[in-house]
Amino acid sequence: MRKPLIFVSLALVASILLAGCGGASAPATTAPTNTAAATATAAPAASSGTSVVAVAPTSANLSGELTLAGSTTVEPLAEALAAALMKANPGLRIAVQGGGSSVGVKSAGNGTVDIGTASRELTADEKSTYPDLQAFTIARDAIAIVANPGVKPVNLTKDQVRDIFSGKITNWKQVGGDDAAIVVVAREEGSGTRAAFEEMVMGKDAAIVNTAILQNSNGAVRTTVASTPNSIAFLSLGYLDKSVQPLSINGVLPSLETASNGTYPIVRPLLYLTKGEPKPLAKAFIDYTLSKEGQDLVEQQGYLRVH
Repeated sequence: MRKPLIFVSLALVASILLAGCGGASAPATTAPTNTAAATATAAPAASSGTSVVAVAPTSANLSGELTLAGSTTVEPLAEALAAALMKANPGLRIAVQGGGSSVGVKSAGNGTVDIGTASRELTADEKSTYPDLQAFTIARDAIAIVANPGVKPVNLTKDQVRDIFSGKITNWKQVGGDDAAIVVVAREEGSGTRAAFEEMVMGKDAAIVNTAILQNSNGAVRTTVASTPNSIAFLSLGYLDKSVQPLSINGVLPSLETASNGTYPIVRPLLYLTKGEPKPLAKAFIDYTLSKEGQDLVEQQGYLRVH
């Protein structure tokens, strides 16, 4: 009688152990009900050639704290992505701050934030100063040329835009508008939007006129143009709303469609930056941003998806 009891006891122990192992591994292998990031492939890093392998962060039970800082263009997009990921992972806390692209580069390069953000390419000096910096393209953005709603709609060339912002053209009548002095509004030094605008429109031989009204965020630029008669500015497409009037460049108005098909000429990358390879929590956030769900949010926020 003792041998059967021993066999029964061993069988019970084995079944308990197997059940325990199966229960421990279930969360890692259970497919998410929502297809958040299960199949996305990451975009290549803008400056390092590195890429991120996508995971399914909404099913990973993420927890801990993550900090981002930098571009005010990327800020609302990162906030929307953070809110969605935190909703799926109650133990996760993500703090997103602005400050400008230069702040994002410096903060990431110094390791004072987990992820820096920038709305322009890295400069040669930045790459030299922070050789370990990894850059990941997470979206693209058109820079819209906008005017106060009271300005007569005009079609500009890129050369005319450059001449307006450099102070060479000073009256709207010079470009087919009404007889009124042009008020230039621009971003401050250190802004990624300004740096991208200077690179793609102003070039090396022209500078933004020193009488321009400078603002420290895209939101402040939009508010200033909306309330300042005869004003003009450059603005992230994601901030475009009915309070300002977009102007066409070479006959093309800025939109997701025209920026995507290449007919609108002023488009720049939006970047996440990390010091070296991203740590696990930062990597999960990058993966989520590059997932189908993340890229859907990118598009909903008025930016261009990267794949």
